[in-house]
This record gives sequence, structure tokens and C-alpha cells, in this order.
Amino acid sequence: MATVTLSAITKSFDSVALFDGVDLKIESGEFAAFVGPSGSGKSTLLRMIAGLEEATSGTIQIDGRDVTHEEPSKRGVAMVFQNYALYPHMDVFENIAFNLRIARYSKAEIEAAVEEAARILRLDDLLRRKPSQLSGGQRQRVAIGRAIVRKPKVFLFDEPLSNLDAGLRTQMRLELETLHRTLGATMIYVTHDQTEAMTLANRIVALDYGEVKQVGTPGELYYTPDNTFVAGFIGSPRINLLSASVRESGTNGTVVAIDGLADVQVTLPHEDFVAGDEMTLGIRPEELRFVEGTTGTSGELTLEGTLTTADRLGNITYAYVDVGLDRDITVQTAGKHEIVSGAPLLLSVPVTQIHVFDKTGRRRLPVAATRPVVAGGMEADALRSDL
Repeated sequence: MATVTLSAITKSFDSVALFDGVDLKIESGEFAAFVGPSGSGKSTLLRMIAGLEEATSGTIQIDGRDVTHEEPSKRGVAMVFQNYALYPHMDVFENIAFNLRIARYSKAEIEAAVEEAARILRLDDLLRRKPSQLSGGQRQRVAIGRAIVRKPKVFLFDEPLSNLDAGLRTQMRLELETLHRTLGATMIYVTHDQTEAMTLANRIVALDYGEVKQVGTPGELYYTPDNTFVAGFIGSPRINLLSASVRESGTNGTVVAIDGLADVQVTLPHEDFVAGDEMTLGIRPEELRFVEGTTGTSGELTLEGTLTTADRLGNITYAYVDVGLDRDITVQTAGKHEIVSGAPLLLSVPVTQIHVFDKTGRRRLPVAATRPVVAGGMEADALRSDL
């Protein structure tokens, strides 16, 4: 196990700057995931740690040792790629043993290392098969076995499951979790799939075009996203992001209007707002519910709308509701809920579950309390928020 520390890392391709001073520390034994859309720089960052890309400036330390300018083979890392890169003419044993033979390990050492890796990865019965006789998941396990026998300080995974079908990806995620628990090694995993990142990682690094948007546990990124990028990227279906503006602000709080559809009062400490200031509200689809009748309950924001369409997925239904905005709101509800296209609906969400971001979407506003606006004035008691 080893820590990985990046200090003031920059990376430019000709005149195009991708990273501009990244500082990041992966703790010893941690399973960290780099997640982001295509072009966000997650694979480039991983390749710089591996030594396959050179940082323009800054330092990379592995286990406290500066490896910024060292060859990949001397860094104590092993990388598993998206493409398995197995030798087709060699059987599983020889593929796993290849790097050890190059390093001139003894026959006994090679056999012991391969057998141990095969046991961990459940490849014992496949050692004499050729890659063409293996499934995609088995081939990926062979590629991981080739990394294990090197006993690296850090495992690096570059989208290793993207070539597998959905069923195999789920199975391999479970196997990677088990592998991490078994080895206790430091692992860094690159993926564009936020589900993989959420289920596998102890800590997630969310990247967007070379910028680290947030670093935290899966729960922190989901429940307390720092900005609208993280809020929108983490979570499926995507969060509903609604444009809003300040209607009035005073000692009792700030009243925010959602495009004129509804008002909600939020208490924003240490912020000075005036009427017309813009912001963004975020509402997770699973926090919305359909209300029976014509009004919601105290402590909830309600919106009137019409059902556009619905995706029925068995136990879950994703409903898309037109509330008069430029795009429909997504609602996650139980599959047994009977809803009809074109039907008028009333949506409700606890005001404590509303996320508030500044005009740029780059900063989460520190909401201390929220409460709905009701006829005749504000609710008497603020509802405390965890946000």
C-alpha cells in the first residue's frame, strides 16, 4: 500500500492547457475513482501517475518518493487497461507470468505468484486456456492477474469494464470490491460511469475539462454537491436544475421565485442578496412525490404540472412532468403508481431537500434553513436543513 500525492500538476498539449495546478492526495489503501465525461482529463491524470504521460509541471509522489521523472517500470504501479492486451498465442498461465519472466524471476517464484493470483481471481481451472477460449469477464480477470503478480504499490484501472455487457459489468464490480478488500491495496479507478464510481470507490474525484470539481465520499457528492456540475453528473436519473431568482431578501430570509411558478424562502447566512439576483435550485427526482388533492402539506414546495410521458421499469417509474419550464421535471416513483399521460398533477418536495447554488452554478450556497411561502406571509417556524 502507498499514498499517491499530486502537487501543483499542470498539463498542456501544445498551446492547450488541460490541468492548471491540481493538488490531490490518495490515501494508502484507498479505492479512489476519477469520474467525469469524455474529455474531462481523468485518463490523462491516471497516465501521468503511471508515467505514460509527462506532467508539464508539478510533482508526483508515490509512498513519499518523488517519481515525477521516473520510468513507469520503476514507480511501483501496475495498470489495467480497457483493452485486455493479452497475448493470443499464450495460455492464461503464461499471460499472467509474462512480466515476471521478463524480470527473470525463478520458475518456483513464478509458479507461486501465478497460482496465488489465480486463486484470488478464481482462474485456477482456466490456466491452460487461450484468451480466445475465455469470456470477456475472464479475460479482464487475467489482465488483473498480470497486475497482481507484480505486487505493485498502486493499482491503476483505466475504464476496465467498458467493453463488458451490463451483466458482466455488475459481476466484475463485485469482484473488484472483493479484490480490494482481499489485497488492501491502493487503487485508482477511471470511469465515465457514475454508477461504477458510486458503488466501488471510498472516495470520488469529479473532473470536468481538467478541473477538479469536488473530492469526497460517494455520499458527500450525492447529498452535498459543491456545484451544479457534480449535482448533475452524480445521480441517475439526473437532478432537476431549476432557474430561480430572488424576489425579496431581508432579516427573515430570502424569498426565491422559480421562474414565477412558485416561491420558497431560504435562509442563506453571510450572503447579501437583492431582488433579481439569479440562482439555481436542485431537486432530486426521488425527493418529488405526487400529491393527492389540490394542495401540499406544510413544509413542502408544490408545483402544478401535466404528465408528458413515463418510463416504466418494473418496480420504478420515471415520470416526466411539464410544469411550464423550458424542460420537463423528472420524478422517480414506485412502479405500481398509476399515472396517465396528459393528466394534471401536483408535485411536492420537502423544502429541506432543495439544493441551492449561486448564479454561476460553481458554488453551493450554505443553506441554514428553508421554509415554504404561504398565503399571508412566511411560515412561523423554519425547518432545519442538513444541506
